[in-house]
Amino acid sequence: MNALITQNIKITVESMYKSEYSKPDKQYYIFAYKITIENKGEHTIQLMTRHWEIFDSVGERKKVDGRGVIGQQPILKPGEKYQYVSGCNLKSDLGCMEGHYNMLNHVTQEMLTIPIPKFNLIANYRLN
Repeated sequence: MNALITQNIKITVESMYKSEYSKPDKQYYIFAYKITIENKGEHTIQLMTRHWEIFDSVGERKKVDGRGVIGQQPILKPGEKYQYVSGCNLKSDLGCMEGHYNMLNHVTQEMLTIPIPKFNLIANYRLN
């Protein structure tokens, strides 16, 4: 599990290999990740956009940008948490992801760039 606090916003990430959905013989590996966002500040914030950089050990790199996460742009009041699960596919059993969220401070109207800590995507059998 990886965690990072930036501008009073804590991002925690946990990744999991999903063997039941993967097809290694077709170079198709599915990973899920669970992200928890905690507002440790004094102002209400809203997650507006996301940016991901996905790296695959076969040398492939992908960039993904979009509004919110899983179709939502959650609002977090001070002390609140938001958690979601999403996923990605790779062509190999080893990779990593990192990125950032753009969050709006509802009080100051300032747009904050909050980094998401880099995390590994590793098939369980590679860890033995």
